[in-house]
Amino acid sequence: MADLTHFDGQGAAHMVDVSEKATTSRIAEAVCYIKMAQETYDIIVENRAKKGDVLGVARLAGIMGAKKTSDLIPLCHPLPISKVAIELTPDATLPGVRIHATVKTTGQTGVEMEALSAVSITALTIYDMAKAVDKAMEIGGIHVVLKDGGKSGRYEVL
Repeated sequence: MADLTHFDGQGAAHMVDVSEKATTSRIAEAVCYIKMAQETYDIIVENRAKKGDVLGVARLAGIMGAKKTSDLIPLCHPLPISKVAIELTPDATLPGVRIHATVKTTGQTGVEMEALSAVSITALTIYDMAKAVDKAMEIGGIHVVLKDGGKSGRYEVL
């Protein structure tokens, strides 16, 4: 395993210097799910939540979350994000919602953290909007499924 890049030679945390890295097109995708009671699932997919369109608001929150990643995670670089897309797929077998985020940039460092933030904030927003009827919802499976661009090349979960 490679050395951790967010620590200097003395072990102090620092922001990685990316100034010498090439500017390339970069993409990252991340996924997660939120499981819930069948009643909660029905309320969400039938758009009967008292707070409004749960999935629409959650999608917007995920996009905003990706854009705010460097404000939330101390050593992340602020990036010029060129695309954030959030796919929300109701899944009756959970029951719940599967969340998939795609984030793109042209820059000197990747957007994995932005994709992970996007799915996390999306799931947390669904929880927030439905917690009045289901406090036992479970968020899980948060992970990167694709990262491409830059020196380290392509990583993909098949």
